[in-house]
Amino acid sequence: MTHVFGGEWTEQKLVALKKYLEAYRKIFTINEKARYFRTVYIDAFAGTGERSDKAPASEKPTLFDNTDIDAPQATGLHKGSARIALELESPFDQYVFIDKNPKHTAGLTEMIEHDFPNLRSRCRILTGDGVEIVREQLIYGHDWKRTRAVLFIDPYGMNIHWDLIQRIAATQAIDMWLLFPLGQGMNRLLSRDHLPNPGHSAKLTAVLGTDEWKTRFYSSQTQTDLFGIESESSLKTATFENMVEFLKERLSSVFAGVASDVMMLENSKGSPLYALCFAAANKAGAKTAIRIASDLLRTRL
Repeated sequence: MTHVFGGEWTEQKLVALKKYLEAYRKIFTINEKARYFRTVYIDAFAGTGERSDKAPASEKPTLFDNTDIDAPQATGLHKGSARIALELESPFDQYVFIDKNPKHTAGLTEMIEHDFPNLRSRCRILTGDGVEIVREQLIYGHDWKRTRAVLFIDPYGMNIHWDLIQRIAATQAIDMWLLFPLGQGMNRLLSRDHLPNPGHSAKLTAVLGTDEWKTRFYSSQTQTDLFGIESESSLKTATFENMVEFLKERLSSVFAGVASDVMMLENSKGSPLYALCFAAANKAGAKTAIRIASDLLRTRL
């Protein structure tokens, strides 16, 4: 399990994604059997294709000296996941970029038309909720017997529910990179000395697809008061590592393969914010996909 600190973590997840996409496209270019498939890159929360570094100087990424993802420090602009995917030497057959902010999709459209005119016909740019669009349009909008895809999900909060994860896995064709909101989402919903309130409990169950988290993240304790009356209480016992292990178990219940390595993305104080996970839905390709992704997740890139 790799730990990445401070502002560096944003760059680390994108370096891992870039290197995976390069390896992925190499397989589908060189391997004769793989060339049978049409390949698609899907970015459910694409933004504008660029991102602004607003972190303090002490927390800005320091990886530009040893990676080819260049970003001018003077402007504070860095390549986002969309631009990284478009810059691949071997392009995908189709790109699907989604963002709910019309200004973001307008900026992305302008960037593609200006910088990647040769790929414009391969790009679908959709304005709307990335979760809903992936759930209703994309999962059922492809012939998955002849299509293979990489899906990058970098969500806003805890809005990726288990029914969507199941649908992605059911395609048996998608490799999924999921940035899971660990400290930013799950841990905040877990009360320390009692089970979460009904609203938070429902959210956790919707995200994980089961209420088994209650027994995995809490222990029951029996207390006796001065009058000999017993009462039960729940105490949070889950650590961030426990949460990640449970998440991997849940993903393994529906995907053909799940990387055992996870990249823990932490703030400058060492507190986990997100967990970058990888899962492969295609049984035939899962072994190779997991090997490549695991190498990237366990290594400081």
